Amino acid sequence: MPLFINRDQIFAHQVHLLEHKLRSKEERILELETENAILHLRLSECLGKLRRDHEEETLNQLQHHSNAQKTTQLSLAKLLAEVQAVKLDLSELFAVFFSFSSELEEQSKQLLEKVEQASCSLNGHRGDEVHTLQADVAALERSLEEEREKCRAERQRRKELHNTLVELRGNIRVHCRVRPLLPFDFVPSSTCGSRPTSSEEVVSVISNDTVMVNCIKTVQNKMFEFERVYGPEDSQEAVFQEVKPLLTSLMDGYNVCIMAYGQTGSGKTHTMMGSQNSWPQQEAQQGIIPKAAAELFRLISEKPAETLTVEVSVMEVYNNEVLDLLARDAQGSGAEQRREVITDPSGTSQVTSLTHEPVHNASEVMQAVGGVLKRRAHCPTLVHADSSRSHLIVTLTVSSKSPNARALARKLQSAKTEMRRSAQKEWWSPGCRRANAGAHRSSNDHLFASTPSSPCRSPSHSPCPSPRPSVSQAPFRTKLQLVDLAGSECVGMSGVTGAALWEVSCINRSLSALSDVLGALAEQRPHVPYRNSRLTHVLQDAIGGDAKLLVMLCVSPTQRFVTESLQSLGFGARARQVQKELPRRKNNTLKVK
Repeated sequence: MPLFINRDQIFAHQVHLLEHKLRSKEERILELETENAILHLRLSECLGKLRRDHEEETLNQLQHHSNAQKTTQLSLAKLLAEVQAVKLDLSELFAVFFSFSSELEEQSKQLLEKVEQASCSLNGHRGDEVHTLQADVAALERSLEEEREKCRAERQRRKELHNTLVELRGNIRVHCRVRPLLPFDFVPSSTCGSRPTSSEEVVSVISNDTVMVNCIKTVQNKMFEFERVYGPEDSQEAVFQEVKPLLTSLMDGYNVCIMAYGQTGSGKTHTMMGSQNSWPQQEAQQGIIPKAAAELFRLISEKPAETLTVEVSVMEVYNNEVLDLLARDAQGSGAEQRREVITDPSGTSQVTSLTHEPVHNASEVMQAVGGVLKRRAHCPTLVHADSSRSHLIVTLTVSSKSPNARALARKLQSAKTEMRRSAQKEWWSPGCRRANAGAHRSSNDHLFASTPSSPCRSPSHSPCPSPRPSVSQAPFRTKLQLVDLAGSECVGMSGVTGAALWEVSCINRSLSALSDVLGALAEQRPHVPYRNSRLTHVLQDAIGGDAKLLVMLCVSPTQRFVTESLQSLGFGARARQVQKELPRRKNNTLKVK
């Protein structure tokens, strides 16, 4: 049976659905309109708030600008007031200045008038007194010139007498110093309860020039005589007082050498350096090297008119090799410090490429020496815990350079011109002009002052300037060599073994070569074996000839070291046998081109 479809119902249903949708749409439209109205309200509120904030900010800015403008106006007004006050002060100062200037002009005019009146009265009424005073001044000037000439002559005579006295005493002098007992002298004896015989004193000082050795085995005392003997109680200053005259000979143009000879532990380093190796030391503890440096610069300071320079070099002779301790590469290997010794045609020994440092006072000398002492070869032995195994040589070279003649001539010509101009402008008395001319002459003499190269008569050596200086004075160069020799004990006493045996062998051979050189000089042999050892080759200028050599024998007083003490005293006795000759000075002047 076919279905029946009611179209009216379908249409009614569709109409119902559409009406339902229309109502929902209308409700949605109403909601949106409500939200739109709310948003409009919020927008209007925000716009109002922004407008109010903008107005407040603009108002604040206007107030700030107005306040700043008011502050600026106040500051400008204050500055203007200050400027006006400063102007007033300046005007007052200018007024005071003009008043003072006018007063000074008036006073100067009055003073000039008084001076003219005084000069006129002096020329008119006191002419005789002025002439009398001028004559007295001239007489005093003549007397002063005579006294200066006498002073120059006396100083030259003093120098000649000093060098004659040194030569009469001998160019090679030997002093002996006996040290006191030290802790390492006391060695325990093998017999229980017995006294340690090794510490018994067998070397004693009899007088200022005699030392005695009590030989227990031979039951016979041996006497040794030297130029000077120092006991354990003698101080470092007492030792140096006998050394000081040699420095005067150094300034007179002679080479000088001072060396300390003796076994290890006998006091050589104490005598040469002092009780401490560090610098500075107390004056009572200083040895010959620091005291000699101080005395040298003191003597130089007494010659202000002379141009003297001092250079220091420090080297050591170790295993018959010369090592430069001041070399910049001293931290490297020994081969980098090795130097060669040559003899130039004039007979002067030179160490090639040796480092020389300029020094200006004793402190700089000791700083240079103290800085390299740690590089010296040391080795512990049975005698001493820190025995020196090399010969230390400190050389101070004093030289003077001749000034350029042309430069001196130009200076002299300009000085004469200035003197003429000043003489034309002078208005005081002739006596004052003569005094002024004498002052100019002294200043010109200062230009030509130079150190004499020989002990002959030289007026410029005097502190008083010579009235006729010479521009052709030759420069000179002298050396002060201060030597701290290595210990001279035998192998059995030192107790060294192995590689150290070579060190002892080299030390003994170099000391034997030194003894041979002194023996050749004593016997006046035609050939002196200076080149048998590097030590004697380096010291060739200081041994023999007109050089002054002082050997300081350092000996131990105990029975334990009596063999080494006898060896040292025997060496000194042989050195004293060198014949005293008349001085024949070497021509060690430098050629000036």
